[in-house]
Amino acid sequence: MRILITERLDPAAVSRLAAAGHEVVERHGLQGADLAAALQGCQALIVRGATQVTGEVLRAGAGLRVVARAGTGLDNIDVGVARELGIQVMNAPAANAVSVAELVIGLMLALERHLVAAAVDLRQGRWEKKRFMGRELSGRRLGLVGFGRIGREVARRARAFEMEVWACDPLLDPWPAGYEWVRRATLDALLPEVDFLSLHLPLAAESRGLIGARELALMRRGAVLINGARGGIVDETALYDALKSGALGGAALDVFATEPPGAHPLLELPNVIATPHLGASTHEAQARAGLEVAEQVIGALSALHV
Repeated sequence: MRILITERLDPAAVSRLAAAGHEVVERHGLQGADLAAALQGCQALIVRGATQVTGEVLRAGAGLRVVARAGTGLDNIDVGVARELGIQVMNAPAANAVSVAELVIGLMLALERHLVAAAVDLRQGRWEKKRFMGRELSGRRLGLVGFGRIGREVARRARAFEMEVWACDPLLDPWPAGYEWVRRATLDALLPEVDFLSLHLPLAAESRGLIGARELALMRRGAVLINGARGGIVDETALYDALKSGALGGAALDVFATEPPGAHPLLELPNVIATPHLGASTHEAQARAGLEVAEQVIGALSALHV
């Protein structure tokens, strides 16, 4: 069968698809009408996060039976229309958990030790140790909103830093075994108690704008927000106001509501560090995601012959 790949996939995954006897077509950067046209004659489509698989695209793809995202989340795929058309949708939710968790810890350290500003200053010939007095993570309290695969990986690493971990996940029942040391709380109970708030949930109707002005006002003065999940979960205007006023001590952002964000006001604040959606950008995560979706697609296409 014919498989269209519209974004870079690990070469081992491409080879695995070809070895299974399928025709693999790689055409990167397709969107809209160009994507719909390229799908003609294809039974499977593999994307990452940039390709927008809209309802119009899916309806135009006559013969399309499988759409797979080599990564976590499905917010760039119209899952409702896919179900309506009988198209299977799959992803690799566990593939980037370690990479995202490591980035979150790195962002926390970068904020608390002023690593970005200090490195820039040193390159410009300044040696100002007193200006960059920081704070330890040890003994501080981390709140996790969302306690799935990524949230748990963050919790385990935070524990190694001797942090106290709280988590909020109303959809998780029962609580996972082995994580009794993580204190479970509602969102409103968690917000006033934590020094760091890290988000680890998908973008959906229920989570869009989940952290807004009301929630930010509940947080401790000087607390830090880390968003390595999806930009739309946070009201960015409210976040800017909280940071500008000093109500929040800082924010580390790997995601934005619109990507790339352009000349975003948040990027002008000295208490913000931001990265260009690097959560899954490790060689290991990409290899895992590629191979995982390759095996899923091969299995799904094989089932079509039964």
